[in-house]
Amino acid sequence: MKNVCIVVSNVDRAIAFEWTVEGLSDRQRFTFILIGKKGTYLANYLKEKNVPFYEVEYTGKRDAPKAVWNVFGILRKNRFDVIHTHLVEATLYAMLPAWLLRIKRRIYTRHHSDYNYKYSPKGIKYDKISNWLVTDVIAISGQVKKLLMEREHVPESKITLIPHGIDINYFEHFDPVKARLIAEKYNPGTRSPVIGIIARQTHWKGIQYIIPAFASLLKEYPDAYLVLANANGDYAGEIKRMLEEQLPANSFCQIKYEYDTASLYQLFDVYVHTPVDEVVEAFGQVYIEALAAAVPCVFTLSGIAVDCMEDRKNAMVVPHCDSEAVFQAIRTVLTDKELRETICKNGTQLVHERFSLELFLSRLNELYNK
Repeated sequence: MKNVCIVVSNVDRAIAFEWTVEGLSDRQRFTFILIGKKGTYLANYLKEKNVPFYEVEYTGKRDAPKAVWNVFGILRKNRFDVIHTHLVEATLYAMLPAWLLRIKRRIYTRHHSDYNYKYSPKGIKYDKISNWLVTDVIAISGQVKKLLMEREHVPESKITLIPHGIDINYFEHFDPVKARLIAEKYNPGTRSPVIGIIARQTHWKGIQYIIPAFASLLKEYPDAYLVLANANGDYAGEIKRMLEEQLPANSFCQIKYEYDTASLYQLFDVYVHTPVDEVVEAFGQVYIEALAAAVPCVFTLSGIAVDCMEDRKNAMVVPHCDSEAVFQAIRTVLTDKELRETICKNGTQLVHERFSLELFLSRLNELYNK
């Protein structure tokens, strides 16, 4: 059993950490360092589970020196065998102290792909610094591994491919009462069919190509309803403008955040996720969540979908940035019952075979013990 320090930054709730604590606490001793605002959902969860944790207050770059110093102090007074960081600030502010203190295994999970190359070139140098400071990089999809090797020249021996896993039972065995309440809350007019999106509103998620597709769908299905969950981000203004200009006000709703995602997926007749190219999504948790929830899906291939999604086998696959193709795929799903049942059945089978929580935790535990 190793003493493992998990460091995360600017996270309120991420259920994967709860799954890790509950799945590996009998095999590893965990301590968390939470960089960001205090009193988060994750902090309260760790307190309830009696998992040791530290909170390092951080509101912006001006707090960086203090954050690094505080993390250094925490690492120095504890004897950690492994440090595992998630997200940019956590990796930058924890790995330098970990390197100075010679913590033997220094792991970070690369949660982004080529975002910095497209949208924030200054961030590339921080990615390369992170790659140098650590002993191991977890690539969460084949696309991320390829980028690390070909564009950032990380040795393959330093990279471990560990795709995310999910608690499939959470999505398959949802509470029907909660699902009904979610439907009443977000679709009180019981409009149908319901087309679902769960994606942060940023350009590369491609929501701007779904809205015109839904506008076309309304011509054939006047009672259709578009649900946009996780409706916040740097592109929210443009999304709002498109919705107001292209859709009737009663044909859509926006949800800032909904914790009960298992019930939310049950609201959807079709789920749509359309990142703008095959690299920009590092993984795409919603790909496998939607399949686990047995919702028929329309996807563009990006992140983990490149590795495993096949058109008309486990999803409807459409070209990037093509609203007409999105519309036609949604229409096909709604009209072809046999195809709909086939992609749902194969999708859930894929998740069981390749993305179970047990498989993810086994791979992670193996890396901690390496």
